[in-house]
Amino acid sequence: MTGESVIDAAVKRLALALDALDAAVDRRREADRDGDALAAQVHAFGRDRDRLASSLDRETAHARKLETANREIAERLDAAIAGIQAVLAPGDMPGKG
Repeated sequence: MTGESVIDAAVKRLALALDALDAAVDRRREADRDGDALAAQVHAFGRDRDRLASSLDRETAHARKLETANREIAERLDAAIAGIQAVLAPGDMPGKG
């Protein structure tokens, strides 16, 4: 090989190495952007989870209040039904018996 062809080969290898380095830098930048986007998405998911957990806690408390009210109403209805049945008992009805 002549001195010029050795230099040409070295220049070509250097150009290829620079191209490879440039491609690696581009890939790294893309990965960093993807990582930043992923971190933002994870943060948004965390905020949503907190909001949903708070909403679930409120709804659970509301459901418990409704269950308590339902039990109280059922007890009152049972007492009213028992009172009406006692009034309407067959032995107590006039003209019957």
